[in-house]
Amino acid sequence: MLENPPELTAEHWDRYSRQIGPGVLSREGQRRLANATALITRVGGMGGPAALMLTMAGVGRIVIAHGGELISPDLNRQVLGSEAGLHQLRAPAFADRLRAMNRFVDVEAIAHEPNDDEACRLAERCDIFLSCPPTFDERLRLNRAAVRAGVPLIDAAQWGMSGTLAVYQPGRTACLQCVYPEPPPFEEAFPVVGAISSAIGSLAALEAIKILSDTGKPLWGKMFTYDAYHGYVGTVELARRDDCPCCGSTVETR
Repeated sequence: MLENPPELTAEHWDRYSRQIGPGVLSREGQRRLANATALITRVGGMGGPAALMLTMAGVGRIVIAHGGELISPDLNRQVLGSEAGLHQLRAPAFADRLRAMNRFVDVEAIAHEPNDDEACRLAERCDIFLSCPPTFDERLRLNRAAVRAGVPLIDAAQWGMSGTLAVYQPGRTACLQCVYPEPPPFEEAFPVVGAISSAIGSLAALEAIKILSDTGKPLWGKMFTYDAYHGYVGTVELARRDDCPCCGSTVETR
């Protein structure tokens, strides 16, 4: 949580009025969002919509991490980018786009993917991780940092017209390495339709909003699967492995 959380003014309450009420957020839930910090890495096809939805919902601080420059093939799915931003560093430009959406949210940009040490430092000052990178090496790195710090992790993945979303609570549910003991093969230029990216990224943000605001029932220890090509939706319970090298021992959560 933020050290000096913002005092919500009449302008804040007016801005968020459509998401407060029965079946959505309470006023206390909105205060919790304003006092929270979320890390999203990366902020491309899934992480971009996730960061956008968290910004619009009023999470107090958004930290985004994404290296490299925007290229033309990104624009079928990376909603924070634009033709005007081609060949510019993604993270600073994407951060400006988020700031333009909500003046009440503090946006921090990291123009590279965090290494192990940096991920651990980020976990100490963030309340949740949204893991949206293309490689499992990066995903497992974020998972290790989240488990060590006791930070909830939401992992979003995509391929073609399919996507998955898993929600992990360190010390209480399986972790990502329980499900993927070894990184699966990586396809550099995998095919993907932007609509599935946005759908899974938005659902990842919704789970984060539920967790941070203490609203509803998060998908703790479950994986949501969506095969849009065949019209299939499902949910799978994820089993924790006692011999998991990441979370198999007792984990102290904060």
